[in-house]
Amino acid sequence: MSMTLAQRETLSPAAAAAENSRSPFVRLTDLIAGIAPGKPAINLSVGEPQHAIPDFVGPVLAQHVAEFGRYPANKGAEQFRQSVAQWLGRRYDLAKPVDPEHEVLVLSGTREGLFLGAIAAKRYVGNRVGPPAILIPNPFYAAYAAGAAAAECEPVYLPCTREHGFLPDLDALDDALLKRTVAFYFASPSNPQGAVADRTYLERLVALARRYGFMIFADECYCEIYSKDKPAGMLEAAGAGFANTIVFHSLSKRSNLPGLRMGFVAGDRNFLAAFLELRNVAAPQVPVPLQHVAIAAYNDETHVVRNRELYNAKFDLADQIIGDRYGYKRPAGGFFLWLDVSKHGGSEAATKKLWAEAGVRVVPGKYLAREQKDGSNPGANFIRIAMVQNAEATAEALHRIVDVLG
Repeated sequence: MSMTLAQRETLSPAAAAAENSRSPFVRLTDLIAGIAPGKPAINLSVGEPQHAIPDFVGPVLAQHVAEFGRYPANKGAEQFRQSVAQWLGRRYDLAKPVDPEHEVLVLSGTREGLFLGAIAAKRYVGNRVGPPAILIPNPFYAAYAAGAAAAECEPVYLPCTREHGFLPDLDALDDALLKRTVAFYFASPSNPQGAVADRTYLERLVALARRYGFMIFADECYCEIYSKDKPAGMLEAAGAGFANTIVFHSLSKRSNLPGLRMGFVAGDRNFLAAFLELRNVAAPQVPVPLQHVAIAAYNDETHVVRNRELYNAKFDLADQIIGDRYGYKRPAGGFFLWLDVSKHGGSEAATKKLWAEAGVRVVPGKYLAREQKDGSNPGANFIRIAMVQNAEATAEALHRIVDVLG
């Protein structure tokens, strides 16, 4: 049953925590339930790429269809892991080549890896000084908090606000917290703000992880969607050994293949050995034909360049149509707009208004974040807009937003 804004504001702490743990998209559906869209609907809520899939996908699947008839190895096919290692070497300025045998594992999409990684990290790092904690940027991808809960670790939400470039403030982390940290989830480019950390920031984070003995889970799924400069990667900052550092990558955004459920994790070989032990009993294997599609994808850059051009063309539209409204600045990476709607009653009120009057479906930033200990929510005054539709639909939606919000 859906709740009104007033009902949500009077929830008990326990009920509020349960409400916060629900999917942001389920909460959005409840928020606008019973409200007819004011114009033909345009869905900009879900970060599901709508660009065409690469032409090679069908032929590669057809060529390897017989391999659906056998169980795949949980660590991934050798050729897949070699392709990933080679791509990482081309994409990033690494101190040493990635070892495909010990430093790469296949994933059935990054969500399951990010989730199970927390459980593996809790076992791997051993006892902490105090209640074990997992650090999470706020706002964040929901799998991070789910992983912390499954690992029975306290989720500690780090506010990512404009004052600190929409990245966690590393100077605000005290010694007591870091001593009990199991893992630190980190995304660059970030979802939803599109913030990109420079190499100096990443190197500081790696140094903290090694000093205090926790794992860094770097979510780099948006690394190939950027406006100007290639985002630096955590493996670049990790130096020659990759100790305490794990990166997660996916083909969902890079190659417009969200339904393929194809990704990988790479980095610290000792952690990956422990992670593989957990995955062998708890994780889905990845069909070999899908791994062959991934091999083709990581060996081709033409479709990636074209994909990036399509997103940049839509951000050009945002520059023109939105201008300096709603605190908008073109993000350095990713494919979201993160718009300040504090003058329009906050994220929930603005979301309802845009649906009722413009037929534009967006996500309240409040649903992508959690309340801090002081009661503030870093997403409460923002809406997230996924720039995934074609240019015509995107332009129409942006014009409607400006018409309704002013």
